Amino acid sequence: MELRPEQLAELASDKALAPVYLVAGPERLRVLEAADGVRAAARHQGISEREVYEADARDFSWDQLAAGFNAPSLFSPRRLVELRLPSGKPGKDGSEILRQFCEHPAADVVLLITADDWSRAHQQGKWFEAVNRLGVVAVAWAIKPHELPEWIERRLRRHGLRAEREALMLLAERVEGNLLAAAQEIDKLALLADGRTLDLATMQQLVAESARYDVFRLLEASLSGQPDAVLRMLGGLRAEGEQVAGLLPMVIRELLAAAAFSRISADGGNLAAEFKARGVWEARQAPYRRALDRHPDPRRWERLLAEASRVDRMAKGRLDGDPWLALERLLLAVCAAPAVRLLARSSPLA
Repeated sequence: MELRPEQLAELASDKALAPVYLVAGPERLRVLEAADGVRAAARHQGISEREVYEADARDFSWDQLAAGFNAPSLFSPRRLVELRLPSGKPGKDGSEILRQFCEHPAADVVLLITADDWSRAHQQGKWFEAVNRLGVVAVAWAIKPHELPEWIERRLRRHGLRAEREALMLLAERVEGNLLAAAQEIDKLALLADGRTLDLATMQQLVAESARYDVFRLLEASLSGQPDAVLRMLGGLRAEGEQVAGLLPMVIRELLAAAAFSRISADGGNLAAEFKARGVWEARQAPYRRALDRHPDPRRWERLLAEASRVDRMAKGRLDGDPWLALERLLLAVCAAPAVRLLARSSPLA
């Protein structure tokens, strides 16, 4: 059975769970929220035991997953088993194990499969057909430009807000297809709108204050190689009371995307096709391309991601250091290749 990701994100907590869920697609926010909906429903139904398998981990084996399906639950009558399959391709061994699970599902297991890369070609395999027959499939295709205002309107309604068409178009234009940016703006509007119907003038007023220093403009400046703008915006965010821990998820998301584009480019792949598949609007492609010109080696992006992880630990008090200074150095390193040496003071990976 196929559902929209938003249907899983709002999954009724008392609805009987299917034996298997597949949530996949290039629109990361929709995948995350749909998977969170399954997890929340599982917790509500008393499924407290959760096992996570990373299919791209070095120590992962499909036999290990198969054994996990057959192992008894230790702490609750049922388990949520998560399989993270970034490529969306389990290979011959994985396909067979997933197909066998669907033919003979373990009574105490709810299987949740998530994948980032996805296309129509992924839906030709026997394992996918088995999952679709037994459970629920939700594919988070990239939102097309003409679909974005409707998506924004639905999300506003979930927050008890309404907006006129012109206001919706303004917000859609502002976020340029970035659903995370749209979600952040809508969260702000829920706090500021006070239940008002949003007309064009009101929308302009409410989004204007955040337009100058929001994190997405900061990341765009960093990818575009604008160090002065990065320092100014970062200072503005800090002055407005933002916390590094709140900024890092978006920073890491952009670095992950850039790392993926870098691998495709280094392998001689079709970068334009990948941008299209991931729903990256034309206006958003230029900063990525500039960043890839400065850092063509995929290993450089792995180093930047490792540094982002260190900054995250600093921000959460798990590592000594000034998280604001570390974040500044990280973003400047993205801005300009020579600035990577700044990371050497705090990271052996630089």
